[in-house]
Order: sequence, then C-alpha cells, then structure tokens
Amino acid sequence: MESYTIGQAARLLGVSVDTARRWADADRFPTRREGTRRMVDGPDLAAFCVEAAQDGAEGEEAASTSVRNSFPGIVTGVLLGTVDAQVEIQAGPHRIVSLLTREAVEELGLEVGVRATARVKSTSVFVDRG
Repeated sequence: MESYTIGQAARLLGVSVDTARRWADADRFPTRREGTRRMVDGPDLAAFCVEAAQDGAEGEEAASTSVRNSFPGIVTGVLLGTVDAQVEIQAGPHRIVSLLTREAVEELGLEVGVRATARVKSTSVFVDRG
C-alpha cells in the first residue's frame, strides 16, 4: 500500500501544506506517525480526494500544472474486467475516468491510493505512474 507525506498529499489535493495539515488536524482524513513524519495511507487519501471534490473544497490555492493536459492525481477507483479496466483518478478538483486494458492496469500497478498522472490528448487519456 502506498503512503504519502502531508506535503505529497497537499500537492495531490491542490492545496498548501498548511491547509493539508489543518485538514489532518481536524480529522478530515486519518494520519499516522512514521518516525517524525505524518503519513496518509493511499486509500484514505483517495477517499478524501473524492469527498473534497464532491464538497467543492478547493483549498486556498487553485490546482495548476505547468504541463498542458497533464493531470497528476491519485487513483480513486479501479474496475477490472476480463480484458478491459476502468480507472478513476482524482486530480485536484478534476475527476478523470479512463478505459485501459486490464494488462496495462496490472503492469502499471494501478490500485486505489497510488499516484498516477492522466495525460489527455483529444479523445484519448493516457495514464502514467511516477
């Protein structure tokens, strides 16, 4: 299971680190200590990303990216079929759904809570890890 620091969670949520800390302090999403760092488990962060987007919580800063049509985010859902798969990514306030082959999802290790980037070109969406 992938875990994130508060700083990484803030970037995925499209908010400042201070905002992410305040949300964690207010128990809006669970954290745990790993040495001196506060960590958020991927599935917990994914659930909060969906909730925050539905609530319209955009934080103090607008989500932005320097790369056009590139949406870094967190996987919030994966539905596997026999040959195909559906992957949902929450990228700040944007929910992106992509249809991929099951093989691609397995090769990329896509599961709820992992970081992924959706790259959109025309009517196609490409999903990257890392």
